[in-house]
Amino acid sequence: MSTSFVIPASRSAMLLRRRIATYFVGGADELPTLVGALDGCLVHELSVDIRDGVRESSMSCTLLLAGDATEPLLERLRELPSVVSSELV
Repeated sequence: MSTSFVIPASRSAMLLRRRIATYFVGGADELPTLVGALDGCLVHELSVDIRDGVRESSMSCTLLLAGDATEPLLERLRELPSVVSSELV
């Protein structure tokens, strides 16, 4: 005889697709630090736009995150010295 139980997952455990735009200075040299801040996240899509003669560069990414993980990630990105802004889009 076997018994099975269904335990519903909490809403915070569900992964949600979030798109984040981050603007930063320092060009390509800052990419390892920016990508390192995404460590532990499931990255679905990542694009970076770096142009000569433009002060700010951008990184856009689509991530799968737990509902309560979005704000801590944004704060972690915003705390980086090269980041000008990081927001949900």
